Amino acid sequence: MRKPLMILVGALVAATFGAVGPAAAADPAWNGQYSLKRFAASKTGTSLAARQQEPDFADVYTFVTNCAVAPCTATVVGGPAPANPTLPQPPVYRWESGSWVHRYDWQWDCYQGAGVPKVWRPAHSVAYYTPQANGTLRGVWTTTIDGGPCHGTVIMDVTATPVGSVTSPGWTLS
Repeated sequence: MRKPLMILVGALVAATFGAVGPAAAADPAWNGQYSLKRFAASKTGTSLAARQQEPDFADVYTFVTNCAVAPCTATVVGGPAPANPTLPQPPVYRWESGSWVHRYDWQWDCYQGAGVPKVWRPAHSVAYYTPQANGTLRGVWTTTIDGGPCHGTVIMDVTATPVGSVTSPGWTLS
């Protein structure tokens, strides 16, 4: 009686899990309008900039995902232009290990007070957003500033929240 039972169990496992292989996995997607919030008021790090007071801020951006070539990318196709002209445009996020990741080099404009010229220095940033079960994304934005009075790191939490009435998130988990 054990042999037929094992065959039956094996057939059920194959039928259940055979269709859930890599070919059947959905590509990740980050599409539509999202409000990206940066929690600047609670930022941390070793840079002078990490200790400067500023409010949290958010802007709405439109994302479009492309998975024609691995890894999948989510590109910002709409939203406000950055105040800092050295930020690479458009921002492109790559799907890496379950998160959308944006790595970029730019120039940090170090604020030193009213009437004092800003000091521009090379900076390297990594922002990652991880999809949550409730349709939002959460993560951290880390910047390393190379030299100048703001030399060091600035780290702040970030979120992305769908804009408008969304019955299901504009992204999928794979």
